[in-house]
Amino acid sequence: MVNHAKKPHQQSGPSISAERVLQRAREVIRIEADAVLGLLDQIDHQLVQAAEKILHCTGRVVVSGMGKSGHVARKVAATLASTGTPAYFVHPAEAQHGDLGMIQIDDVVLAFSNSGETEELATIAPHIKRLGATLIAVTGNPESSLAKAADLHLNSAVRLEACPLNLAPTASTTASLALGDALALVLLDLRGFSAEDFARSHPGGNLGRQLLVRVEDVMRTDDRLPRVLLGTAVTEAFKEISAKRMGMTAVVDTSDRVVGIFTDGDLRRVLSQGVDVRGMVIDDVMSRSPKTIDRHRLASEVAHLMESTRINHLIVVDAAGRLEGAVGIHDLFESKIL
Repeated sequence: MVNHAKKPHQQSGPSISAERVLQRAREVIRIEADAVLGLLDQIDHQLVQAAEKILHCTGRVVVSGMGKSGHVARKVAATLASTGTPAYFVHPAEAQHGDLGMIQIDDVVLAFSNSGETEELATIAPHIKRLGATLIAVTGNPESSLAKAADLHLNSAVRLEACPLNLAPTASTTASLALGDALALVLLDLRGFSAEDFARSHPGGNLGRQLLVRVEDVMRTDDRLPRVLLGTAVTEAFKEISAKRMGMTAVVDTSDRVVGIFTDGDLRRVLSQGVDVRGMVIDDVMSRSPKTIDRHRLASEVAHLMESTRINHLIVVDAAGRLEGAVGIHDLFESKIL
């Protein structure tokens, strides 16, 4: 039987005012920006002492927090660890049930709590102090129990939250995150932490590849390396280029010193002139004094040199000019340098 009953009218959601949406979004960003700027007048010698404690810490920095402050703490721990300060996150609730054993006397504990009255942190704070570890509190209330229990206190107070109900942690978490980042990067500066140091802790990232990968890591050697001797017939050089599939061949003397290069481009140039290469030797058509590079240079330098000179190959030589390898632009693509 066909049901002819009318379907109930589906009401659409509330209409959206574009101006209201943009106004609210701008207000949130403004409040959070003001909260961060407010830290400029709140940071004091306590931050200097905190940086000194962490800088001379012989253990680890243990970062902790509950709820939204816990998310901030996790991020600050990750930032510290990636910028030269060994750090990890410990959940304060789990610390009450065994993970407190992860904290040692030589550690510095960095505890985040906007109210400074987080029950889980208040429970473990006396145990941290009894252990002898340094406790640094980051709170929005200098008079809180956590702030008073701590050896040092960093004030992350904000005037109001960006939440229109002034309830959801928004400006306060942004401010505490900025304060944690400030501490981490102060330590980076104090340690003289370099871009290469950063790359070592990010080996899988683009920066890691640019700063850690050397020419010797990507160059072609041995059976993959195209090479011919001076006096080799051009037709034999063609075969070498085709066999090694690199679009070029290095030309060396009997001591294996590089004296030239012959590329696909050189071949096209010769053929366009109507020259009969049969019977010719490589000495007659090669490009002399090719660009070379040392095997220990960064692969990113090869990329820059290729791009700036508009060449697709570089020959790798030792200090005496002897052939060690070759790098093509496709090798850089495969290694994700380009």
